[in-house]
Amino acid sequence: MKTVYGQKLRGSSRIPFFGIVLIALIALMRIVSDQIVNLSLPTRLQDFFILSSSIIIEALPFVILGILLSVIVQIWLPSDLLFKILPKHTAPRRIALSFLGIFLPVCECGNVPLARGLMIKGLTVSESLTFLLAAPILNPITIITTQQAFGSDSTILIARLLGGFMIANIVGWVFSGYKKSSELLTPEFEASCKVDHNETGHQHGKLKRSIEVFIREANVIVPALFVGGIIAGLVQVIIPRSILVELGSDPVLSIFAMMGLAFIVSICANVDAFFALAFYNTFTTGSIVTFLVFGPIVDIKMLSLMRTTYKKRVLVTITFVTVLVSASLGLAVNYAF
Repeated sequence: MKTVYGQKLRGSSRIPFFGIVLIALIALMRIVSDQIVNLSLPTRLQDFFILSSSIIIEALPFVILGILLSVIVQIWLPSDLLFKILPKHTAPRRIALSFLGIFLPVCECGNVPLARGLMIKGLTVSESLTFLLAAPILNPITIITTQQAFGSDSTILIARLLGGFMIANIVGWVFSGYKKSSELLTPEFEASCKVDHNETGHQHGKLKRSIEVFIREANVIVPALFVGGIIAGLVQVIIPRSILVELGSDPVLSIFAMMGLAFIVSICANVDAFFALAFYNTFTTGSIVTFLVFGPIVDIKMLSLMRTTYKKRVLVTITFVTVLVSASLGLAVNYAF
């Protein structure tokens, strides 16, 4: 699928308009999140605004970074460079893609537009999924923050890295049998890829197309981020966290409780270890591992972002594999250590 986006802008005025709107939204969210506590609003409504805006503000810089990297991959990276480096055989190729996040340390939010760009450059759907699911965990920032948070317990870091690697490669293997990308990708993303590849010619054209691709990706990804952040904030104020904490000491129930918590809070993988550290003394070690493996792959925000590119059957399969592997890993840690 070596094609690129080619939809033209209707007018150059869209470029500054889009930038102004984006900057205004970021500034507005920051002001609202800082000032909402001073308003005479019900506690739950305040919590909803604060939680939703916090998730969006935390994730948005990484989304923008991911879109910029996607632009570089699509427009500026030589077409055959990545494929010269990667192994030719499918299994070693997916294993290599699992570690690509080491060189592209973007959180899970930013990896969605980056995975889209890699598919447009020529990766298969299964290969893009392997990268997408492994990169948030197998990257230096996540490794360092996890080590800093749980430095006294190396089991958590090792289990987290192992879990991310296993899930990514199992999902990649499952979808490697699909020959038609239309079975796995949304029609909108498929349509955006069916364009002549020859438009990436000289430098002036590349600059223009870089802006076009950035705006197109942002128009798809940023609204999905807002929807995911709002839903995550709403769910958090509806479900009392105290219910999850009560389950913390049970070796089995604690795992599913932390899985539910990871799904709800939708915290960026680069900082989620410090959030999980608050539960370290009340929840089992295995449940902490489950939280750190499950959350970067399947949470409200991430599913909302992935839905811009992959069909529902893909998201269901990813969720099933992630639940199975992360829960099994958590149980193994609880009963073996």
